[in-house]
Amino acid sequence: MDIPFNPSAGPTLGVEWELELVDRDSRELSPRAIEILEAITPDGLDEHPRAKHELLQSCIEVVTGVCETVSEATGQLAETVAEVQAEADRYGVGLMCSGTHPMSDFRNEKISPKERYTELVENMQHLARQMAIFGVHVHVGVTAKEKVVPIVNALTQYIPHFLAFSASSPFWISEDTGLASYRSKVFEALPTAGLPFQLDSWDEFEMYMEALIETKTIDTIREVWWDIRPHPNFGTIEMRICDGLPSLEEVGAVTALSQCLVVMLDREIDRGYRLPKPKQWLVRENKWRAARYGLDAKIVVDNIRTLRPVRDALLGLVEELMPTAKRLGCVDELGAIETILDRGASYQRQRERFAQTGDMRDVVDLLLKEMQNGL
Repeated sequence: MDIPFNPSAGPTLGVEWELELVDRDSRELSPRAIEILEAITPDGLDEHPRAKHELLQSCIEVVTGVCETVSEATGQLAETVAEVQAEADRYGVGLMCSGTHPMSDFRNEKISPKERYTELVENMQHLARQMAIFGVHVHVGVTAKEKVVPIVNALTQYIPHFLAFSASSPFWISEDTGLASYRSKVFEALPTAGLPFQLDSWDEFEMYMEALIETKTIDTIREVWWDIRPHPNFGTIEMRICDGLPSLEEVGAVTALSQCLVVMLDREIDRGYRLPKPKQWLVRENKWRAARYGLDAKIVVDNIRTLRPVRDALLGLVEELMPTAKRLGCVDELGAIETILDRGASYQRQRERFAQTGDMRDVVDLLLKEMQNGL
């Protein structure tokens, strides 16, 4: 099976931000996506160019076009969020983003009336219906398909860095799950979601996708929802590991981290180096540690089982990537990671608010304010 890869001219960016629609009175999820999107879609278009339906009618995904810089991407997101919010205000609906809604019960959510979502629920049944989860996806352009699989493999060693930083789903239906990222565990229930399989070449990727399609496991490669996956049509590697991020500052930080990492690894290939391919057990163990303990996790950093606090590993990575960030013009966004760590990840801020008030509605209010005002 030939899967054409449309190479990017450089490390271009695309960002997808899944927003929860929240009733300001009840603080529960609100199924208003259809009305809001119909109202803001320009005449003559079937859908808004930068605001899309998602699985649930209580979610709108805002997306960028093809961007060159992190600031361009966050600027586009800010414009679209403002447009969506202006219409949402008419219905008493606020916008926020977190890996899971602290209170709402997925069993009460309405599925968007699109064929792909109807088929997903029919195929996956309860596993699909419980997908009341929200994330941030970052696409980074790659210049040649031969580089894609090695870069994906190498990126898996950084899964705990992204997940611990972005973790924002400690609560599920008004209960504390004990995890920093419950979303990541919910999503893994789908058979083609979770950690990417470690492959050795683009040819092997094509053979694997062909096997999935021929055996009727999937209809298209879009149904492979790996934490890190190639996106052949866009010519990108898509980072899908992150929980939903409440603020534009955090989205910018993750976008900068993604772009800098891909560029660094791409340059290593050009210099003739062979990129590392972490052991599968190590990747799986580190992802679990980040999901469970967040920024308090200690991760395995080599094959001789050395442990390092993920917070220290993340700060060390930021320092290592700063020269790359200077070339890409995203020093401020990458440097914001240190400032955000001082304030605490979203899962920590949410738990702190609940400990202060004992009211889950106050946690929702915190998330609404962070979306509106930033950190």
